[in-house]
Amino acid sequence: MIQPEKIIIADDHPLFRQALLDTLKLKLTQTCWLEAQTIEELEAHLANHGDSDLVLLDLNIPGAHGFNTLIHVRTHYPQIPVVMVSAHEDKETIGKAMEYGAAGFVPKSTPVDSIFSAIQQVLAGNVWVPDAYQDCGTKNEDLDIAERVASLTQQQYKILMMFAQGMLNKQIAYDLNVSEATIKAHATAIFRKLNVRNRTQAVIAIAPLDIAEQDYTES
Repeated sequence: MIQPEKIIIADDHPLFRQALLDTLKLKLTQTCWLEAQTIEELEAHLANHGDSDLVLLDLNIPGAHGFNTLIHVRTHYPQIPVVMVSAHEDKETIGKAMEYGAAGFVPKSTPVDSIFSAIQQVLAGNVWVPDAYQDCGTKNEDLDIAERVASLTQQQYKILMMFAQGMLNKQIAYDLNVSEATIKAHATAIFRKLNVRNRTQAVIAIAPLDIAEQDYTES
């Protein structure tokens, strides 16, 4: 049996996380488990533990913004496989997760023994999805825009989300405590990376990713 040295579990539901850990620790007795309840905690673990063997990532962990966190992890830590864990188990969601680089997709309704089997399969270099899953084929253009969004810096990403909320450059500059000229410079860089000409096209381009959800006006 494969005994990974280090696994990160990123899930904000303490009851599910603890129940999963209690069971897996009995099977993976030599594994160090790192827990994250937010994207910020996950990013800190990744920065300090780039040698981790696996990330178990809840699709809806606070700050995840759809599949953007999965894309970010796969882009910046390609050596670490990611298994998505989600209460959603429709074929479209599973298909997008796998197309965006997940090594496995585990619905939260999956029995713990099957979750353990999924982890073992992924650690062995294989891919794991539910038996009932059939590839629904994510559109190539969706994957392309996802990769482009993943290339944005954290500040550019935040500004893009503010664009999606309909905020003006002046409002964004005030909230981020920077000049309006700085926002315009970021906007130019964002448009170039997304291969669009203006903020309207940018917002339309990211719509299929379902990432423009969090309110940044109070952050």
